[in-house]
Amino acid sequence: MTPREKAAMTTVLLVHHPVLNRNGEIVTTAVTNLDIHDISRAARTFGCEGYHLVTPIALQRELILSVISHWKEGFGLAHNPKRSEAFERTAVVSSIAESLDLIRQQHGQEPLVIATSARETGLPVFSAARLLEDPRPLALLFGTGWGLAPEALAAAKGVLAPITGPSDYNHLSVRSAVSIILDRLYGNRAES
Repeated sequence: MTPREKAAMTTVLLVHHPVLNRNGEIVTTAVTNLDIHDISRAARTFGCEGYHLVTPIALQRELILSVISHWKEGFGLAHNPKRSEAFERTAVVSSIAESLDLIRQQHGQEPLVIATSARETGLPVFSAARLLEDPRPLALLFGTGWGLAPEALAAAKGVLAPITGPSDYNHLSVRSAVSIILDRLYGNRAES
């Protein structure tokens, strides 16, 4: 399968619950406006089938829908039609299970669920090549806060290699991590 074909079967899940705080406790994190916009744009740029914001808090889901509505209708649409296009593939769900159900309904089969983590998880590490060989739709889990909680990781069959740089500092924003991972998996590479 080509990277373009696999991207068209990939849904990015931005998980706000269950995730960890800095003390390792399971929490629900706040939704940020930048994550709504920037990850929608990244998912669209790399040709992903969808982007699901996962939060069990009804008021957060309403806030996300309000932001999306602003850019898909009226002034926001007239002001910046490209932003509206980015939000065409963005959905809001209450749980990872709900997101996976939507993907299952869309494709008629179980998705391959792969997590991302900066920490050791004990899960097998999947390469881009291995993902391209798998014919199933792909659900990529990204955690907010201090990363995915163990119960979120339990939904995954594996993880992607962590993003590391030459320094010992490793605390990227999730929107940066999503863009880097999508580029690793689906970015165009010039032949040299």
